Amino acid sequence: MTLPDPTSEWRKSSASGPENCVEVCLGRPVMVRDSKVSGGPCLAVDSAAWASFLNSLSSR
Repeated sequence: MTLPDPTSEWRKSSASGPENCVEVCLGRPVMVRDSKVSGGPCLAVDSAAWASFLNSLSSR
């Protein structure tokens, strides 16, 4: 399991609302977590996979 560096900068999604909030920590790997549970689990995603995911969103 990969844990984020405690000094890492987390960014909240601009599309997040009061009920569904997502934060991302850009690095290697990219980390994604629920902002309401900042000490909880996070998802580690390969940087290339994250870039592909973002690319798929921009083509919508």
